Amino acid sequence: MDRSHEVRDISFSDSKMRLLVDGRAYEIDISRHSAKLAGASPEQRSRFVLSPSGYGIHWPAIDEDLSIDGLIGISHKCPVAKSIQ
Repeated sequence: MDRSHEVRDISFSDSKMRLLVDGRAYEIDISRHSAKLAGASPEQRSRFVLSPSGYGIHWPAIDEDLSIDGLIGISHKCPVAKSIQ
C-alpha cells in the first residue's frame, strides 16, 4: 500500500498542533480545524492513531478524524464531470 504521507511527530502546545510531515514541520491552529480537538484535554489529544495509509489522524476518545492534506493545506482537484446530452 502506498502511503499518502510520512508523519513522524505530532505534539500540542496550547491551541497549536505541531506536525512533522514528509520531512517538513508545520504548526497548525487547531481551533481552525476542529472544535472537538480544541476543547479536548491534553490526555485526549495525546491519544491518536495514524491511518496506515498516512492519510489521516483519528482521536478515539473524542471521535474525531482529520486528514493530513486538510491540516497542511493540500487540496486535490477532482475532474469535472461532463454532462450527458
